[in-house]
Amino acid sequence: MWHRPSLLIALNFLVLLLPWLVLPLPWASAEQMARGIVFHDKNGDQHFDEGDFPLGNIGVSNGREIVSTSADGRFTLTIDDDDIIFVLKPRGWRTPLNQENLPRFFYIHKPKGSPKLKYPGVDPTGPLPDLIEFPLYPQKEPDQFRAILFGDPQPRDQKEVDYISRDVVSDLIGTDASFGVTLGDIVNDDLSLFGPLTQSIALIGIPWYNVIGNHDLNRVAKHDHHSDESFERVFGPNYYSFDYGPVHFLVLDDVIWEIPDEGRPGYDGGLGADQMGFIREDLARIPENQLVVLLMHIPLVDVEDRHELYRLIEMRPFCMSVAAHLHLHVHEFITAEDGWRGPQPHHHIINVTVSGSWWSGAPDERGIPHTTMADGAPNGYSIISFDGTRYQLQFRAAGRPAKYQMQIHAPDSLSQENLPFATIYANVFDGSERTKVEYSLGDDTWLEMEKVLALDPGYSRMVEQEAAIKDKNWREITWPEISTHLWRTTLPTSLEPGSYVIRVKATDMHGATHHGNHLLRVTP
Repeated sequence: MWHRPSLLIALNFLVLLLPWLVLPLPWASAEQMARGIVFHDKNGDQHFDEGDFPLGNIGVSNGREIVSTSADGRFTLTIDDDDIIFVLKPRGWRTPLNQENLPRFFYIHKPKGSPKLKYPGVDPTGPLPDLIEFPLYPQKEPDQFRAILFGDPQPRDQKEVDYISRDVVSDLIGTDASFGVTLGDIVNDDLSLFGPLTQSIALIGIPWYNVIGNHDLNRVAKHDHHSDESFERVFGPNYYSFDYGPVHFLVLDDVIWEIPDEGRPGYDGGLGADQMGFIREDLARIPENQLVVLLMHIPLVDVEDRHELYRLIEMRPFCMSVAAHLHLHVHEFITAEDGWRGPQPHHHIINVTVSGSWWSGAPDERGIPHTTMADGAPNGYSIISFDGTRYQLQFRAAGRPAKYQMQIHAPDSLSQENLPFATIYANVFDGSERTKVEYSLGDDTWLEMEKVLALDPGYSRMVEQEAAIKDKNWREITWPEISTHLWRTTLPTSLEPGSYVIRVKATDMHGATHHGNHLLRVTP
């Protein structure tokens, strides 16, 4: 039982505390109700006015929850003073594009703007408008279409932006792809290059989506929540989703910016509770017979809370994912060994990078570094083709014809006595554990090659040769790493002197075949 003096003290304390219980705390954001409309913008002025048609059952999100528009196109969502509202683009519709062909599918609400950082964030947006307007425009989206995937363009300066323009962008102008995606590390820490790079990629002439990477963060930010401010200013929300044709694309932010109590700030792979909530609600809206494609930067097996994500996708019969970050090209098939419980392994692609080995290595005849990746594959990009629930990836080497899909490492000339010691390697750039690689010596007899996990011998030799060059005026190439797409074989010891064609044929998991040739001269 309380004594009377103690009770009086407690009551007086509650009287003093009461204003704080009913008023917002001084450091808390004021929560408001955002109201908006999604509509067919028939006159193209991006405002809902006479003649425009409201669109019902369209998803809209604040990054935590998703609501559907009513029959009159209206929605309401809670919003605080540091939020982004965005529409989930449905099939058969497109959002507006800005001059850089970046989709404008969001409204940023930061009345006071971003905190002061090294690179500018969002300017103050002012008070919440009475009506947030999301215009959409009808477009044809067939079951069959293609998309372009860029991993890590990662320029350090304008010179490297120009490398990207000449090495990759120029060859893609006029593409029939429906849209493109950069899978993070859009730039290399200098966020002022967002503008020049997006202006270059815009010349390809198609809508371009972007994933945030660890080198796209404002590295002086004191909290993860503020590390994305410059990205948001240019590209919008750091995670979102959209439909194109029969495919659902889920763009993730799996980079967490961390400020430890001691030591230097850094990043880790993770998704976080808010984003996981969005993913859960987003996937709940998608039928199981629809293909879901997850797009991220850090590979899935390096994301701390990936098992929570696994539980949301592992029973879907049609789901795959793509990342970048490693500056290698890898096909992973995630199984129970990593905690996957699905009936089939999950196909996860670590995409070839535009920057290869960070724009390093001796320059070619164009003055562009050869920047070969550490697994022996060239720098480049991927084209992914879709047909309903089916997909197929196609590797593209920068500055090379489409048929350049492998590099054969074999001697040009070999004496008969050295035949027993010769090993032939084939680096099939888009190869995986589900690729079959065979070779032939000019006839119709095909013999299977052995898949190995090893260093690419040609790349290792090139690293040694370039390291021996003194007074280099280029950035030294990176050290070799194990290649996951390397095959080897030995030659018959009974070859007679003469010239031979070593033919290599690779058949991928989808049945597509690629060919390469190497000429060999056997001497007495």
